[in-house]
Amino acid sequence: MDQLFNVLFFAINIYSWLLIIYILLSWFPGARESSFGEILSKMCEPFLEPFRKIIPPLGMIDLSPLVAIFVLRFAGQGLQVLFNMIFY
Repeated sequence: MDQLFNVLFFAINIYSWLLIIYILLSWFPGARESSFGEILSKMCEPFLEPFRKIIPPLGMIDLSPLVAIFVLRFAGQGLQVLFNMIFY
Protein backbone atom coordinates (compact mmCIF):
# COMPACT_ATOMS: atom_id res chain seq x y z
CA MET A 1 0.00 0.00 0.00
CA ASP A 2 2.97 2.26 0.62
CA GLN A 3 3.94 1.91 -3.03
CA LEU A 4 0.47 3.03 -4.14
CA PHE A 5 0.78 6.16 -2.02
CA ASN A 6 4.24 6.88 -3.44
CA VAL A 7 2.97 6.50 -7.01
CA LEU A 8 -0.03 8.79 -6.39
CA PHE A 9 2.07 11.40 -4.61
CA PHE A 10 4.67 11.27 -7.39
CA ALA A 11 1.93 11.67 -10.03
CA ILE A 12 0.53 14.72 -8.23
CA ASN A 13 3.99 16.29 -8.07
CA ILE A 14 4.68 15.62 -11.75
CA TYR A 15 1.29 17.03 -12.76
CA SER A 16 1.96 20.15 -10.68
CA TRP A 17 5.22 20.68 -12.56
CA LEU A 18 3.47 20.11 -15.88
CA LEU A 19 0.99 22.84 -14.95
CA ILE A 20 3.83 25.21 -14.06
CA ILE A 21 5.59 24.52 -17.37
CA TYR A 22 2.30 25.02 -19.24
CA ILE A 23 1.79 28.37 -17.51
CA LEU A 24 5.35 29.47 -18.31
CA LEU A 25 4.80 28.63 -21.99
CA SER A 26 2.38 31.54 -22.17
CA TRP A 27 5.34 33.92 -21.74
CA PHE A 28 6.89 32.80 -25.03
CA PRO A 29 5.15 33.65 -28.31
CA GLY A 30 4.10 30.58 -30.25
CA ALA A 31 5.25 28.13 -27.57
CA ARG A 32 1.74 26.82 -26.90
CA GLU A 33 1.24 26.20 -30.61
CA SER A 34 4.27 23.89 -30.77
CA SER A 35 3.77 20.13 -30.57
CA PHE A 36 5.02 20.13 -26.96
CA GLY A 37 2.65 22.96 -26.08
CA GLU A 38 -0.29 21.16 -27.67
CA ILE A 39 0.47 17.98 -25.70
CA LEU A 40 0.64 19.98 -22.48
CA SER A 41 -2.58 21.74 -23.44
CA LYS A 42 -4.40 18.43 -23.83
CA MET A 43 -3.11 17.34 -20.42
CA CYS A 44 -3.60 20.58 -18.47
CA GLU A 45 -6.66 22.33 -19.90
CA PRO A 46 -9.24 19.79 -18.63
CA PHE A 47 -8.00 20.40 -15.08
CA LEU A 48 -7.74 24.19 -15.47
CA GLU A 49 -11.12 24.70 -17.17
CA PRO A 50 -13.32 24.47 -14.03
CA PHE A 51 -11.08 26.96 -12.23
CA ARG A 52 -11.29 29.39 -15.14
CA LYS A 53 -15.09 29.22 -14.99
CA ILE A 54 -15.08 30.13 -11.29
CA ILE A 55 -12.23 32.66 -11.12
CA PRO A 56 -12.40 35.49 -13.67
CA PRO A 57 -9.12 36.99 -14.92
CA LEU A 58 -7.98 40.24 -13.36
CA GLY A 59 -7.17 42.32 -16.41
CA MET A 60 -4.44 40.44 -18.26
CA ILE A 61 -3.63 38.19 -15.28
CA ASP A 62 -5.26 34.77 -14.98
CA LEU A 63 -5.05 33.57 -11.37
CA SER A 64 -6.95 30.33 -11.95
CA PRO A 65 -3.79 28.25 -12.68
CA LEU A 66 -2.30 29.39 -9.39
CA VAL A 67 -5.42 28.31 -7.52
CA ALA A 68 -5.42 25.01 -9.43
CA ILE A 69 -1.83 24.31 -8.37
CA PHE A 70 -2.69 25.10 -4.73
CA VAL A 71 -5.67 22.72 -4.91
CA LEU A 72 -3.47 20.00 -6.38
CA ARG A 73 -0.84 20.50 -3.67
CA PHE A 74 -3.52 20.45 -0.96
CA ALA A 75 -4.84 17.20 -2.45
CA GLY A 76 -1.36 15.71 -2.17
CA GLN A 77 -1.06 16.80 1.44
CA GLY A 78 -4.54 15.46 2.16
CA LEU A 79 -3.57 12.16 0.59
CA GLN A 80 -0.53 12.03 2.84
CA VAL A 81 -2.58 12.76 5.99
CA LEU A 82 -5.19 10.18 4.99
CA PHE A 83 -2.50 7.57 4.40
CA ASN A 84 -0.93 8.29 7.80
CA MET A 85 -4.31 8.06 9.53
CA ILE A 86 -5.15 4.72 7.95
CA PHE A 87 -1.84 2.91 8.17
CA TYR A 88 0.02 4.39 11.16
